[in-house]
Amino acid sequence: MSDTANPYAAQAHARAMAGTQVEAMPTLPASAASDLPAGVSSADMVWAETIAPGGYGAKRLDRGARLQLTDVAGDACASMLIFNAERPIERLNVADTLKVQWNAYLGAGKLVLSDMGKVMFSVLEDGAGTHDAFCGASNLATNAAKYGTGDNWGPHPNARDRFSLGVAKFGLARRDIHPCLNWFKGVKVEEDGSLTPQHGPFVPGRSLTLRAEMDLIVVLANCPHVLDSRPDYSVTPLRVAAWRGPVTLLEDPIRNATPEGLRAFLNVEAEYSR
Repeated sequence: MSDTANPYAAQAHARAMAGTQVEAMPTLPASAASDLPAGVSSADMVWAETIAPGGYGAKRLDRGARLQLTDVAGDACASMLIFNAERPIERLNVADTLKVQWNAYLGAGKLVLSDMGKVMFSVLEDGAGTHDAFCGASNLATNAAKYGTGDNWGPHPNARDRFSLGVAKFGLARRDIHPCLNWFKGVKVEEDGSLTPQHGPFVPGRSLTLRAEMDLIVVLANCPHVLDSRPDYSVTPLRVAAWRGPVTLLEDPIRNATPEGLRAFLNVEAEYSR
């Protein structure tokens, strides 16, 4: 008879598993994380999780929170959706993020903008330099064509279906999945308009740090980039850490770097003038 053959045995087995740690899982509470970012107090931690290859994660972050993503082994692809936590009808707008900043590439000092002209994240630090705001997420069809399967329950889950699980935790649905950002996997736009993938694998341990400029819902999927041409399903763990931080000051250099960016901050500050 197995350890879970009756309810009492199953209860005893489940309780015996308490405290078990595996490579990819949330650390609860987040203050118990053993790999705190430099200078961060354990009491300020609000999210500590390793997202497995093919996995996903989701969290609400308060305005001022810092979010650090780390490409642990050099082959993670952090596809990201972002929503206004108070009114999720407002969400990331990738096109505005690029055109308002007159720039096709994200990196330190750049902003991530909403579809209502507000800044959602500022990029404080970027140790990677290869990100993508053009290609969106993989889906069932693209993964099935490359790997033979692509559904949520098979060995090759796709980012769009992972997003559907993440947004559901906040009462959102598939119709709310908008174009995403892909951190750590980039594309370069050539003179003729073609895209050259920058998919690595890269040096392990690259990271970036974002600052939440609004109360946000963040949904992450860690699946191979949609243009990854390698025949195997290649992706490695993604480490996520978030902690409480101060709201951006009026004299902040990123806030004041450009007139377009300042307007996006002013829109946020107007929202919070209550």
